[in-house]
Amino acid sequence: MDALLKCFRSQLPTDTLPLVESYLKRLQDDEYGSILQCDVAESLFGHRQDNSESDFDGSEDWKANLSKRIGVLLSDQERPELQAILFCIGYTALLAFLQSNVTGPPLPFSTSHTVLPRQVSAEKTKTQQLRRHLIESLGVDGVAAYKLTPNVELLCLADAVMSAPAILDTVPVARWAKLRTTFLRQRVLSEPSSTLQTVIYEDLAILHGLMLGTNETSVHDDQAKCEFLIERSAIHTHHGYDKLAREDLEAATHLNRFEFALTGLLGKRTKFQQKDVSQLVVIAQSNGSNEDAKAQVNSGKPTVQVPSRASAVDGADSELNETQPEDITKCALTLRSKDTPSNAPQNLSLNDDTLLESIDFTQDQQQAFAGIKDSASIPPSLGGLDPSNQPKLDPLDSTVLLSLASSITNTSPEDGLTREETLPYATRVLEGGSSNWQVYTQALLVRSRIEGYKSRTVERGLLQLQALVDQVIADTANTSQQEESASSEVEAKATNFLPRPKDASESAPASERLRYIFQLASPTRWDLEAELADRWVQLGGLRSALDIYERLEMWAEAALCWAATEREDKAKNIVRRQLFHASNGKPDNETGDDEIWDGPARDPPPLDAPRLYCILGDLDQDVAMWEKAWEVSKERYARAQRSLGRYWLVNKDLLKSAAAFSKSLKVNRLNHGSWFALGCVLLELFQFERAAEAFSRCVQLDDTDAEAWSNFAAALLKLDPDADESTHTGFSHKLDDEEEDVMAVPTAKRSPQKNRQDALKALKRAATLKHDNFRIWQNIIVVAASVSPPDYTSLLTAQRQTCLYNTLSPHTILTMQPSLVSRACLSSS
Repeated sequence: MDALLKCFRSQLPTDTLPLVESYLKRLQDDEYGSILQCDVAESLFGHRQDNSESDFDGSEDWKANLSKRIGVLLSDQERPELQAILFCIGYTALLAFLQSNVTGPPLPFSTSHTVLPRQVSAEKTKTQQLRRHLIESLGVDGVAAYKLTPNVELLCLADAVMSAPAILDTVPVARWAKLRTTFLRQRVLSEPSSTLQTVIYEDLAILHGLMLGTNETSVHDDQAKCEFLIERSAIHTHHGYDKLAREDLEAATHLNRFEFALTGLLGKRTKFQQKDVSQLVVIAQSNGSNEDAKAQVNSGKPTVQVPSRASAVDGADSELNETQPEDITKCALTLRSKDTPSNAPQNLSLNDDTLLESIDFTQDQQQAFAGIKDSASIPPSLGGLDPSNQPKLDPLDSTVLLSLASSITNTSPEDGLTREETLPYATRVLEGGSSNWQVYTQALLVRSRIEGYKSRTVERGLLQLQALVDQVIADTANTSQQEESASSEVEAKATNFLPRPKDASESAPASERLRYIFQLASPTRWDLEAELADRWVQLGGLRSALDIYERLEMWAEAALCWAATEREDKAKNIVRRQLFHASNGKPDNETGDDEIWDGPARDPPPLDAPRLYCILGDLDQDVAMWEKAWEVSKERYARAQRSLGRYWLVNKDLLKSAAAFSKSLKVNRLNHGSWFALGCVLLELFQFERAAEAFSRCVQLDDTDAEAWSNFAAALLKLDPDADESTHTGFSHKLDDEEEDVMAVPTAKRSPQKNRQDALKALKRAATLKHDNFRIWQNIIVVAASVSPPDYTSLLTAQRQTCLYNTLSPHTILTMQPSLVSRACLSSS
């Protein structure tokens, strides 16, 4: 059972638990339809006549109507169990939304007829209109949700229930469910919203005390704490806080008593290799005390096993041909091992003429481990494991490894060395097998992402991603829902290369797929398809990528696809068609291919109009388009002002650039790049105090940015407590249209020596992050010599590093540095 539901059950009063037990049982058995059709749910949805005063007439927001009904239902003082029942209904809607859009299998009921008002669900036009309104309501800060999100009413229902104050106050774990709902809302947006990010981290701060506190009201279940930590790490990774994510993963590893080590062992990687060399591998072993893992083993459910090396099918070498998808299909089907259970996700073989399917480690384990320089750091329990035949991991432990791989890749996605480091984590999960269907699927996805950058594995990476997309399409498409969905016409065009499961025995149940879905943060179906299209673009398969984008109606991505191939005319034509009417006023279906779409703007504009206007501005370098994006978003789309700031910076209008970056930071204060750019502009404007504040924000958001630390030091060194900065630029401290709280300028005077000491600390931090930059070391020499008393240790270290990394001639170095040393000696005397 989900850790959240376990905590929910343990917190229920003894007199309420029997009344809610049936709902928990149906939640555990995936009977979502029966919960959404219970008496309380029908009263909530307006399907009963006992609350006629709250009937939905279409004139108000549906979510607001739900909130009103929740208040009416909870006003019944004779039924204290209603809060718990409504919580179950909201959580059911959340799981059903994930099942229909992320994991599958298809929902066995019609969501519109079950959830929406009957006067709306009875007419297809009204259903589509309400769904479009709900999708529009999910947009935040000018960032739109995916326009064809299926079953969006389920997500809105979950959001309305979990945000109800009465439920948040009476059901402690409702805050956790609200966090999951809000984070899911964040993920359906085209880019992260700073407003939702603030809400998410406020909920995390509250949940920290509930889940990880030590008082009596805190949760004391170690597995629940472990799942919360992994889930929080996924949230950190999504928002770019990789250091925080790894800290949570380390805590979860310790809490679950999971042991693993990334090390090098002797083995062969190629078929013609004669000598064993060190190969990067993850040695891991679970503690074996996880309750869910034991329950799965005892229940007799088939586990997902990896195909043996001998079962790899030969003769499947295929060339990437975007014009023949049937060849890809045939290859994918042929590569499936006969030893893999029928309900397992498809793991494709490599079939390379040089690389082995997996590393062939030396048979002498003692010899293999003897080659490790730091073998003492490996736990004794891992030293006796056979790297070629490691035990199956607990699903939570597998999730930790996959999350580590994702956090490392997110930090440096283009670094080849980083990819070599992340691949063993996914390989360990795959080669050991998994007892959970979704965990195994996520491992295949992580491996395909890593293999997409190497020439010998790029084919398998693409085919594996295609197989996963086919699997998700087959598992989430529902014929009965296609007939009523607003996106039915689009879904009907989706091509499935893999056959759909004939019965339930060929597919994992929803409970298994959803068990760790919040810890894995698996992508939605449309995000996975968009990732496949992006992979095709990287490999030159433009036509295949465009087919996917056009079917998904991702017009912004389609335009960027054309722009990447230097067909900006095509890109602008796609964008303008979404924003403007035809030049001659004809309907869209009567225009020709030569139409330039120069008519009046569409009213209302598309949901993603701010992003489309920004793309048009980027293509034409048109200030008017960026300003229009800012206007359409009601001054909430920060990217528009960032684009303006970069434009004015390139054109040397520093005042306008600083004002634009300041406006963007009013909306999104957590954007590291905007703070850095603003700091650089303020340095050019001699606004050193504000520049120091901007770079201070930079290093708070990312303390691994060496350039930000170096510029922070430069701003501190330029500070003059007696100077008026406005005299340098001709304007006051307050930038145009800048609020007081965007850049809080400290009023306290700082001594020059204090500034130099802080600057020296910042430069030392920059040098540790970028130790091969001799200019940073030269700056350390200057600053270390200017502090009182001089820091001779830092000065000599910087001298040594400057000589090591400086590309200037030794004569230049010798003639340049002694004067600095003399200045230090004079200042100390």
